[in-house]
Amino acid sequence: MPTPTKGARLGGGPAHERQMLANLAQSLFEHGRITTTVTKAKRLRPYAERLVTFAKRGDLASRRRVLGILSDKGVVHTLFTEIGPGFAEREGGYTRITKIGNRKGDNAPMAVIELVEFGAPAKKAVTKEAEKATKKAAPKKAKAEKVEAPAVEAEATETEAVETEASAEGDDK
Repeated sequence: MPTPTKGARLGGGPAHERQMLANLAQSLFEHGRITTTVTKAKRLRPYAERLVTFAKRGDLASRRRVLGILSDKGVVHTLFTEIGPGFAEREGGYTRITKIGNRKGDNAPMAVIELVEFGAPAKKAVTKEAEKATKKAAPKKAKAEKVEAPAVEAEATETEAVETEASAEGDDK
């Protein structure tokens, strides 16, 4: 459960904040991404992720709890039939917040909050990225070893040449 917020509420009172978060979550599930202020996006993230967790359960009690929060039955249906099963393999982290700069009128910091891609679990996506990074690093490492190997061979031939010169000078005496 999200931790209760301390200090001032969004929009005034706690009831208004609850309704604002419900409307923001409904818009997020309807459109997939919304642009809002950074503060609202940060408050919306745990709220929306909790609703997605209810949708992943998919039982009747969870559906009724979400229907008590979101007013649009079509959005709840979309949440339980498409979004919830899409995140079945993912353990949290269903949303992404990207800061986009300040609003023109009042210079408020703005952000885009969006649902991340379906079907790519967080751990698998991270391991795929790590594998790609190691593949990219492997050719560079091999090239570095190849560059060092001729240098070592050149040093060996130089030392042999010096030794042969020294032995030749020693034979002359």
